[in-house]
Amino acid sequence: QVQLVEFGGGLVQPGGSLRLSCAASGFSLPYHAIGWFRQAPGKEREGVSCVSSTLSSANYTNYADSVKGRFTVSRDNAKNTMYLQMNSLVPEDTAVYYCAVDLKGPGECYGVKYDYWGQGTQVTVSS
Repeated sequence: QVQLVEFGGGLVQPGGSLRLSCAASGFSLPYHAIGWFRQAPGKEREGVSCVSSTLSSANYTNYADSVKGRFTVSRDNAKNTMYLQMNSLVPEDTAVYYCAVDLKGPGECYGVKYDYWGQGTQVTVSS
């Protein structure tokens, strides 16, 4: 059974850091494109990052302009877990954060179509 579970969210002060985890089961995370998204109250869901499959010839990670230089994605293949390290957090980063996987695609971030999603974890940046 395919499952994604996010955890690590919480309340953090502006300028602080958090690391979110996305634990995968039912499939091998390194072989698929994985995305991070967020949705703030009253706003549309926003793509934060996409990591290509390790099978991709380029093996790349894309970031939204709003998080570039502050957020970093990493992967622990042994734990089948993806991480989102968030630094220099600002109140505008407050949102529910989700990870998602494209199981059917070739593992590229271009043209990706996510078909499984986690339940999300709340991140609140406030003093």
